[in-house]
Amino acid sequence: MLTPCSIDCPYCGESIDILIDASIRSQQYIEDCQVCCRPITLRVEIDAEGEPQVHASGENEA
Repeated sequence: MLTPCSIDCPYCGESIDILIDASIRSQQYIEDCQVCCRPITLRVEIDAEGEPQVHASGENEA
């Protein structure tokens, strides 16, 4: 079950579209920005209603 989401790249600030696997309730992975090609760390939690909550951060961010 893939859910589309939009995030802002922490490097270039561009809005990019990603697909989240909503069948996994808690996940973390790295995906490259489609615009500037820098690695974005994505932390995803699926809430009780099945909606993904996505936090995108750069390499040196907590």
